[in-house]
Amino acid sequence: MTPPQLYSVRRMASTLLVIMQYHYDQGEKTDQAAKKICAVYGSNTVSNATAKRWFQRFRSGNMGVEDEARSGRPIVENVDKIMEIVESDRHMSTYSIAQELKISQKTVWNHLHKAGLKKKLDVWVPHELTQKNLLDLLN
Repeated sequence: MTPPQLYSVRRMASTLLVIMQYHYDQGEKTDQAAKKICAVYGSNTVSNATAKRWFQRFRSGNMGVEDEARSGRPIVENVDKIMEIVESDRHMSTYSIAQELKISQKTVWNHLHKAGLKKKLDVWVPHELTQKNLLDLLN
């Protein structure tokens, strides 16, 4: 899914949650709300189970439509540690970094490429070399 499509899906989800909250505030039952939403937006837009889950959330006092924070290691923490390792040893392999940080090798590879680094002659270097980068490589 491309970023614009993902944005559209998230935007639609937020809109549907606001509509769901409206139906909850009107005192409707979950199946009525799901049926009305599906009548307007399409047959499989909201299931009864999803409507029940959101109505329970609203009943518990959580009226916000934003997703709750998720558990897990922050991505920024991984990126910082990966970059720290690579800066200390530019010959380090993605496999070694992954083992050290206990994350997947693909994750390491993705973060390094997003940071603009490429592996050239067994050394992590910026994809676009500057004059300073070239001089550093020669020294």
